[in-house]
Amino acid sequence: MRLTRLARAGVAVAAAAAAALAFPTAASAHVTVNPSTAIQGGYTKVTFRVPNEKDTAGTVKLEIAIPTDKPIASVSLRTVPGWTAVTEKGKLATPVKTDDGEITEAVSKITWTADADSAIKPGTFQEFDVSLGPLPETDQIVFKALQTYSDGEVVRWIDEPTAGGEAEHPAPVLKLTKAGAPTATSTGGSAAQDAADTMNDGGSDGTTITLAVLGLILGLAGLVTGVLAYRRAGRTG
Repeated sequence: MRLTRLARAGVAVAAAAAAALAFPTAASAHVTVNPSTAIQGGYTKVTFRVPNEKDTAGTVKLEIAIPTDKPIASVSLRTVPGWTAVTEKGKLATPVKTDDGEITEAVSKITWTADADSAIKPGTFQEFDVSLGPLPETDQIVFKALQTYSDGEVVRWIDEPTAGGEAEHPAPVLKLTKAGAPTATSTGGSAAQDAADTMNDGGSDGTTITLAVLGLILGLAGLVTGVLAYRRAGRTG
């Protein structure tokens, strides 16, 4: 009887640990922009990373809104094989003066649409590169995103950051710093940061990951306890 209880306890702990590890992965898999920081007034290349969160459908469209209240005069896209990109422009309330003259309209939206066989499949992600500049003199740019799945569902990653913590559907945010302040490189940040972003499909809260790892360790400990109890019982018998 004691052996049965110990074995069941070990299995239960392991199952709980596996669930804890799976939860933060799903919760963190949102559309992100990398690097997450750039310099005001400069040019940068950003990458919108789009993970597929569903097991039964692929991602077939991505729409990124670019704010025009503090417009970006130059927006250019890198070709993504299997995807068609279209930009939309909007009139500016206040024209922007540049070396090439006055800008009265700017790109306000980018839409990528997958070809028939190029959808982002379950368990994978895709990256979309955009060159931007000159960046406005503001603290941050919030790129609201819409992710459309092949089954018709549209996930709206449009929640702006708040002091209360991460939102349920956070929008990609590019933080802007003044020239001379430390920031990630315009080609995607440090290697360590890029590796962390890849593991988390866009990053997640470090505390959540730590708790998940601890849960996995506890689960393994429960399994070891069950095995040892089984062996002791065998020797006793």
